[in-house]
This record gives sequence, structure tokens and C-alpha cells, in this order.
Amino acid sequence: MTSEHPRHLAATLRRRDWLTSAWPWRTLAYLVTTVPIAGVLTVGLLVIGAPLLAAADALRQHGRPPEIPLMLFLAVGSLTMVAVAPLASVPVAAVERWRLGLVDGRPLPASRWPGLVARYRSAAAWREVAYLFWLGGVVPVAYWLLLVLVLLDVGMVTSPWVVGEADPVVIWRPIESTGEAVPYAIVGVLLLPVLVYLAGLLAAVQAAVARWALASPVDAAALREVARSRTRLVGAYEAERRRIERDLHDGAQPRLTSLTLQLGLARLDVPEDSPAARPLAVAHDQARGLMVMLRQLVHGIRPQSLTDLGLADAVREVADASPVAVTVHADLDGDLPEIVEITAYFVVSEALGNVARHAGATHAEVRLMRAGGDLVVEVSDDGRGGADPARGTGLTGLADRVAAADGRLLLASPPGGPTLVRVELPCRR
Repeated sequence: MTSEHPRHLAATLRRRDWLTSAWPWRTLAYLVTTVPIAGVLTVGLLVIGAPLLAAADALRQHGRPPEIPLMLFLAVGSLTMVAVAPLASVPVAAVERWRLGLVDGRPLPASRWPGLVARYRSAAAWREVAYLFWLGGVVPVAYWLLLVLVLLDVGMVTSPWVVGEADPVVIWRPIESTGEAVPYAIVGVLLLPVLVYLAGLLAAVQAAVARWALASPVDAAALREVARSRTRLVGAYEAERRRIERDLHDGAQPRLTSLTLQLGLARLDVPEDSPAARPLAVAHDQARGLMVMLRQLVHGIRPQSLTDLGLADAVREVADASPVAVTVHADLDGDLPEIVEITAYFVVSEALGNVARHAGATHAEVRLMRAGGDLVVEVSDDGRGGADPARGTGLTGLADRVAAADGRLLLASPPGGPTLVRVELPCRR
């Protein structure tokens, strides 16, 4: 879905108000400021490219390599270009990152200077060098083609005014009278928006290539360390969760149950007209309410039905309690990791809760299946659709819970329905 305020040119080109927005002017600024940079790079490439083409032409015509001085010049020039390119690309890449902000507001952090030797070993540096060759070799050709189209269109638009002084050639034939020139002028005016969009498309392609070439590479080692850190955090959370569950279930809950029984017995021994009867009844009711709350807390940590019945039957129990008719299809074989079972259970519970509260559905369906090494959970309904995480329907928290288990959540909910929530959880132990 297109953002309300897109931050880059490629997204804005799909908007109807593109021609009346500031983006065409930003596109023009980007294209115009490209010309001097690409021009300098083109001259630098021609210094080596022209003799190289001459040598290739000599070899083609005479069947023998060119003279030794030319070969020596080409060898020295090529080696010098290769040696200087990773260093010359540093200032050019810095300017290009800054210029990219004209048509792409997304941040593009600069790569850090790794040192002279490491610069020549860096894949990011050679990607910047490739961008320099692209900017000096391919971009000028595209700009010349655009310039030819612009000049042709300008000639069509101005042809009625210049036909009296000379016979302008429009497209493929000379124009001899104003009457002949008018249709070409009208077509030229109609083509002006097309040229503006064509310029925007050219700038968008150039910006996309620049973002790919100039983006700092992802540190694979850092990503692996982040993944290991998240695994450790999830494991520590699970251990702490089990400890809290055990302490509540085996420690606090029995004591609170005993306290509630003692208060109940005390109420039986105290006459109803006694001054202590009312405070004792209040304390008994509060203890019972606290016991219910504690039982809900324990259930929220790990539902007892999940421990006793397993995931499939626990989900069926949740479905039976839903006010909406729910059909459950479970095709599970083998054991599942504990974090996967808990996450899947709460995904179904929260999704069915959303169906009951927001969807206006008459029927829902839950599917549990194994696909490769993943557990796939799908919850669909025939409701009104239009589910949006930004509206606070619990989908953001659900996505965070799924992400903590290294899974992903997919949502399809067009206006008018139906809605499908699909969760994929890896079952690695």
C-alpha cells in the first residue's frame, strides 16, 4: 500500500498529483546536478576508452595488435585507473549520497573509512567504483536520449512561430506553413507531461541504482551475533517465565487458597450480627477475587490446557469458547518446541478475540499444519475486513510476540473481507 507521504521518487510517481507536487522540481534538480559529475567521469573514461577503442579497431582492420607505445599507454592507464578508482570513489560517493536526498528521503548512512589497505579489499568500495563507471558511462547515454526527445518536443511546440523564417524539420519532414505546424505543436504540448514523467522515471532508476551501490553492506557477523543474542534473551525469558509460573502455582496459589478457606471457616463461626462479620466477609470476598486473579495470571503465563491437552486440543477449547462459530483443522505430527506452542496458542486466542470484537463475522476457521520446518497457523474469518495494525486491534503486539519466536506474521484484510492472519513459526530446537 502506498504511504500517505512517500519519501522517495519511485513511490511518488504512482500518485495522481505528481505533476502538481514538488517532486518534478526535485527531479529536475537531481538531473541537472548529475550533469557536471557525470561529465567529469565521462571525460576520465574517454582518456582510457578512446585509445582502447582505437587499438581494438586497429586489431580488427589489420589483424595485428597496435604499436608498442599505444599498448604501453593502455596498460599504464588501465593500471592507474584501477589503482586510483577506489580512492576517487570516496568523494564522489559522499556527494552522491548527499544528492540522493533530493529524490529519496530515506536515510543512507555513509560507509566508514576502513583504512587504505582494507579499502581495496572492501566489496563496498568496488561497488562504489562500479557506480562511478555506470555514472560516467551509462547515465550520459540515457541523458542524451532524453535531451534529444526534449529538443524534438520543443521543436514541435515552437514550429508555428519559426515556420516563417525557415522551414523547420519536425520529426521526419519539413514544415512549410503554419497550418501544417499547428497539429505538431498541439501534439508537442500534449507530450510535455509524458516527458516530465519520463524524466522522473530516469531519475528514479538512477536513484535506485545509487541506493543499491552506495548502501553500506550488512555486517553478517553482527547479524549473527544479534540473532544469538535474541536466542539467549528468549531462552532466559522462558526460564524466568517457568520459574515465576512454578512459584505462583506451587507457592503463592496454595497459600492463598488456604487463606480463603480459613476466612470462609471463620465466617461460619462468627454470628451475622457480630461487628466482625462484615469486615470478615469483605476480606473473604477479596481473597477469592485475588485467587481468581492469580489463577488468570498463571493461565496467562502458560495455559494449563496447553500443558494437559496439547496445542491442537487447547486451540479447540479456545474455539469452543468463542462467541463466533469456529472450525479447527489441525494436522500436527511430532512434538513442538515450547516457545512455538505458546506463541501459536496466543496467536489463535488473540486472533479469535479480534474476530469476535471487531470483524462482525459469522464464521471463522483455524488451521494448524507443518510446512517443512515451520509450524503454520492460519486464522480466517468472513467478516468486514479492513484490519489495520495502526488502529490498535492487537495485531502489533501479536506481531511482536511472533517476532520474538523468530517467526513472521502475514495479514490479508481487504475492505469487505475476508481476513486472513497467517503466522509461520520455525520449529528449530
